[in-house]
Amino acid sequence: MGAEVAREAASGAAAGGAAAGERLPGEAEEVLFERRGSLGVVTLNRPAAVNALTAGMAAAMLEQLTLWADDDAIATVLVRGAGDRGLCAGGDIVAIYRDMLDGGDATADFWADEYRLNLLISEYPKPYVAFMDGLVLGGGVGISAHGSVRIVTDRTRTGMPETTIGFVPDVGGTLLLSGSPGETGTHAALTGAHLSGADALFLGLADSFVPSDRLPELAAALETEAAGAAVARFTEPAPASVLAAQQEWIDACYSSDDAEEILSRLRALGGEAGGEAAAAADTIEAKSPTAVKVALESLRRVRGLGLAQALEQEYRVGLHFLAGPDFREGIRAQVVDKDRNPRWKPATLAEVTPADVAAYFAPLDGRELKLSPQERNKEKNNV
Repeated sequence: MGAEVAREAASGAAAGGAAAGERLPGEAEEVLFERRGSLGVVTLNRPAAVNALTAGMAAAMLEQLTLWADDDAIATVLVRGAGDRGLCAGGDIVAIYRDMLDGGDATADFWADEYRLNLLISEYPKPYVAFMDGLVLGGGVGISAHGSVRIVTDRTRTGMPETTIGFVPDVGGTLLLSGSPGETGTHAALTGAHLSGADALFLGLADSFVPSDRLPELAAALETEAAGAAVARFTEPAPASVLAAQQEWIDACYSSDDAEEILSRLRALGGEAGGEAAAAADTIEAKSPTAVKVALESLRRVRGLGLAQALEQEYRVGLHFLAGPDFREGIRAQVVDKDRNPRWKPATLAEVTPADVAAYFAPLDGRELKLSPQERNKEKNNV
């Protein structure tokens, strides 16, 4: 169904590809497409911004991946980032901030394309190989962790840090983290911590560990070899996951559905893990209280859903955040003014009521993103 959704979004695009090694046009060269042997290569090309994803890049990827899905000359797709800082540091939040100030709809349109892209990647009919090297945050997780062949390295620093900017994990991140062992995904979502490649493997965000200096060789091998065989030759044992070693106390503290109770348990934890738990509590208390509570509720509500339904829920929540104060304030404090002193409204977890949280999941009055078969059938029947 993901390919079907993408084909509708990319309707009118010319079919076909390029000769081996020929570069295809990207959106203002911010994303590059080329065919090398039987490999379709996607290169995010904004190295100065750690390849932060723009609306144009998401739309261009959606269109090109849809074409390659039906191109018999393409056996495998590889996505990687230009430069040496990372695959993708997330969505272009400065553009989102400007759109919020202007009262526009550009962000909603961007997310609609981005989430369709995430769904297409999750159901891609060919091996989709993601080099999750360097920084892979937020939207970068969306274009990598839904793929079928997800590779981390010794340089990987990944995670969903949205609560830091008054937002919540999206791009299917709530579903990914809800499926992590025990409550480790809840810990990752609420703290927004940067995680190692070994941690990403433990959480279920990645499949294989390859040293970063071997990636060029692996990319070359993918031009002529089957993805599974090529990746297997370069895969090495990963280091131990720090998060895995912390799971016992994480499970004990985060099993509650109440954010205040989670903080209370973190504060009360003694023993060797007491310092780590207290540090986690300090981190969570610095985040947007609204974002923390809505992120926790999102993780609980997404259990049992498929990716399409998860993305629909995240879109609904995201549009409500666009209308609230904390998302704008978080970006201002972290990225625009860089004073690192956000003024959250409300300022404490206790002030965020259950009704406040529930409002973020309220219907959008005709603006819903319809990705799941149920919602798409409803839409067709109403035409």
